[in-house]
Amino acid sequence: MDASSPSDAVAADAALARARAKTRAQARAKFLREVVRWHWISAAICLIGMLLFAVTGITLNHAGDIKAEPKTITRDGELPPALLPALKAAEAGQGELPESARTWLAKEMDVKAPAGPVEWSPGEAYVALTGPGSDGWVTLNTETGAVAYERTDRGWIAYLNDLHKGRNTGPAWSWFIDIFSVGCIVFCVTGLLLLQLHAHARKSTWPLVGLGLLIPLLLALFLIHRG
Repeated sequence: MDASSPSDAVAADAALARARAKTRAQARAKFLREVVRWHWISAAICLIGMLLFAVTGITLNHAGDIKAEPKTITRDGELPPALLPALKAAEAGQGELPESARTWLAKEMDVKAPAGPVEWSPGEAYVALTGPGSDGWVTLNTETGAVAYERTDRGWIAYLNDLHKGRNTGPAWSWFIDIFSVGCIVFCVTGLLLLQLHAHARKSTWPLVGLGLLIPLLLALFLIHRG
């Protein structure tokens, strides 16, 4: 029985070490590829949204300095007598505006009254018509059928600011904000992992990251009045 020489054992250990190092390098490279892939995908998805929210962050921060001239539109009309019974029935039941009344408003007065809550008072229905960058209302007299409509548009900057805040934007935009926020979290976390993976070659990485944390923290603690 031949005994292995010390040189053979050393060579075997060296080969095993190289194999392990290669495996670790392959695993690291695969992990890096996945991080980069998720980073650029989240960046591509969130790019336009991040630009929108960054720009509107500036406009919101300087809302008092940005002058706007609201435009108000008013219209008057009269609901056909044939539609009054359904309107009165809705008033009696304190329900939604009848479909027939909403259809007439859209066709004859270009007013899109949503299906939903109506503020009923004796002889009158009041429907709030809120939207991003605008406010409005329409009233319908349940006795005479008289209709009054008013809408105030505060301009494109107000519209974009309300998109930023999610004000009167509806469920679809609310879902977009949630999904966009998740995408931004993925973008930031994968960016942090990439910083960690490359930090050894960039000595200023962690000091800059720490500065990015320290500046807003100090501002929040010492320069923001809490009341």
